[in-house]
Amino acid sequence: MKLIIVSGRSGSGKSTALHVLEDLGFYCIDNLPIGLLFPLTQEAATKATTDRLGRMAVSIDARNLSGEIANFEDIYSQLQETGVTIEIIFLDADEQSLLQRFHATRRKHPLSDDRTSLREAISNEKNLLEPLSKLADLYVNTAGMSIYELRDQIKQRVVGRKGQELALLFQSFGYKHGVPLDSDYVFDVRCLPNPYWDTSLRKYVGTDQPVIEFLEREPATRAMVDDLTGFLATWLPSFADSNRSYMTISIGCTGGQHRSVYVCEQLGRFFREHYSNVQVRHSELPHLQAREEI
Repeated sequence: MKLIIVSGRSGSGKSTALHVLEDLGFYCIDNLPIGLLFPLTQEAATKATTDRLGRMAVSIDARNLSGEIANFEDIYSQLQETGVTIEIIFLDADEQSLLQRFHATRRKHPLSDDRTSLREAISNEKNLLEPLSKLADLYVNTAGMSIYELRDQIKQRVVGRKGQELALLFQSFGYKHGVPLDSDYVFDVRCLPNPYWDTSLRKYVGTDQPVIEFLEREPATRAMVDDLTGFLATWLPSFADSNRSYMTISIGCTGGQHRSVYVCEQLGRFFREHYSNVQVRHSELPHLQAREEI
């Protein structure tokens, strides 16, 4: 039996993730009391070979009693001893993004009341959910994501993963916008020649041929890609051997438009030859779809 636990702060996209899993055949339960998790899983495991309970996803969040959340680690250990395959997906976003989402939807935060402001509730929720976040197999920062992008992430990274293979995400970003919170590795490529200073290239990005040609004329670019490829090819198998399910490798340049995009594309192309679940995401590039808040 496979159990996926979806958690995260309110407004981070848990409902969207759960809907994706339900559409893909998982038996899904929203806002499950933690005290019911172990007996429910035991019951489902006995029927896993005969019905759809063989793949289950549950959402656990701040609507649970705080005392039950504090004891989550003990329940998690008990579940592991039963032989159930468990993955925890933790969704989150920066405080400002969560504030904007609540203001847009005008929903009440589960921890806010007459004495607790929305900002305080969001901050308190982070501490409350720490027992789940520290055990997460996959941490997804949904800040700046559209609902469509989050759906794709869940489909490709979680459901598209075969068995216990390592799922890889290479994402480009701009340092002036901040380092992605969900990074396992962060590499800085700002030392490479910057196409931005060639005014004829400013309208292009790192996936466009003029920028590719500019960067590939520079020996430093090839050396950087080769070094990163060699390092990751050496050490990623060790993470897989230590039961890591997901790795997020972030590549940053100043604006996240040119150098980091090019390097991510090169790394993605190489590792797709060795891993079946490899995704490439460019955080700062213009998005084709109109943004819709999660």
